[in-house]
Amino acid sequence: MSDRKTDEIKGRAKEAAGAVAGDDELKNEGKTDQAAASVKEKVEGAVDKVKDKLTGK
Repeated sequence: MSDRKTDEIKGRAKEAAGAVAGDDELKNEGKTDQAAASVKEKVEGAVDKVKDKLTGK
């Protein structure tokens, strides 16, 4: 499993735990982790596209 996917799963777990416990800080931390995972995915995709352009693939 990729680091990005792991971060996304941890974020979902934190968000759910925060919702159950009524802990808005934990819930928001989970949302932040998920957003960071999404950004990582987009950056990795952009890097791959640049590499493909540079190598002619």
